Amino acid sequence: MSKGGSEAEVAGLPARRAALRMLDGVLRRGETLEQNETAALRGLPASDAGLARAIAAETLRWLVDFDAAVDSATREVLPDDAKPRTVLRLMLAQWLRLDTPPHAVIATALPLLSGGPKRLAHGVFGALAKRGLELPAAPTLPAAVAARWGERSTAIAAGLAEPPPLDLTLRDPAKTAEWAVKLGADSLMPGHLRLSRGQAVHGLEGFEDGAWWVQDLAASLPARMLGDGERKRALDLCAAPGGKTLQLAAQGWQVTALDISAKRLKLLEQNLARTGLEAEVIAADAFKWEPEAPFDAILIDAPCTATGTARRHPDVLHRIGPRQIADLAEVQARLIERASGWLTPGGTLAYAVCSLESEEGEGQVANVSLTPDPIRAEELPEGLSPSAQGHLRTDPGMLPEQGGLDGFFVARWRKG
Repeated sequence: MSKGGSEAEVAGLPARRAALRMLDGVLRRGETLEQNETAALRGLPASDAGLARAIAAETLRWLVDFDAAVDSATREVLPDDAKPRTVLRLMLAQWLRLDTPPHAVIATALPLLSGGPKRLAHGVFGALAKRGLELPAAPTLPAAVAARWGERSTAIAAGLAEPPPLDLTLRDPAKTAEWAVKLGADSLMPGHLRLSRGQAVHGLEGFEDGAWWVQDLAASLPARMLGDGERKRALDLCAAPGGKTLQLAAQGWQVTALDISAKRLKLLEQNLARTGLEAEVIAADAFKWEPEAPFDAILIDAPCTATGTARRHPDVLHRIGPRQIADLAEVQARLIERASGWLTPGGTLAYAVCSLESEEGEGQVANVSLTPDPIRAEELPEGLSPSAQGHLRTDPGMLPEQGGLDGFFVARWRKG
């Protein structure tokens, strides 16, 4: 702090203030972290913006455990939306997750409060630091989330303890070994590379040439279920931001990429240009649009709660509930029914959601009028297997020794 004592001049304070704003948007308004970034991070240098994101994400990842710690050190329970509680949460995230020294945590967090709350936060944090507080091996899930996920909860929570590694999908799977050497990466199946997190993507070899794109291993599996296109026609429904469109084009399909968001399709168009792949890109509402001719394959990467992405988006643990799940499950069922009528005889429909909610996955298959086309074990990475019904269910607790993966549900059918 300067001689004049101006809180605005405390080094590192802008990043903490931005993190506090982002947390407020998630916990009080039910927004995503990404929705809050533009306003909260405006004007910050890249290093401060990255720190703010990390503080907010780790606070949400371990929120239940931080709250338990705070409650253990206060005479009266602070309201969930009390500012001192949220500031204490981000203080604990910095100390216990980002290895910030306690004195630096105090210096950069207390200016976010004033008066009595400042003394309260200082006292609680000091007491916890003296106690030598430690976090459990895995974050504790919110009670409602653990109840929804049932017996899977323990394994999933273990997979949420750390942010995910960086996964890439190659434009040419035949060059997997070559690119693994170039980038010092591991590979869990042809066309996939895994690097440690924190890599500067734009600076990696092959980015400018479009040799690969960023895509979690689990997110790459739905398009793989459609196989080689042999120049047949495929529809990528709800296509933006476009990773699966790129896959289908690389697999030899003539792809139509449809999404309601013209803004999000801009990123898809940029990636098509970067990779040299081709697709017809259409901005339209799937419930109003009609194709000129049927498709040989359709991939529905349906709008969903995205709870399967909790490793990278821990806000989903705290803003998704029964209402959002039910609303999106209704949309998903309507999309499957509508798209089923756009298939050629013998055509294939693959349905996928990056959700861990059964209503959005297993609950969708009962009313599909098409013929099941079970997913086979040989189509999947080693360590994953289809269910007895021929569906694929992944979650962050799977493949722990290899770095885990996002949660997805995938099912496949044929027409006739």
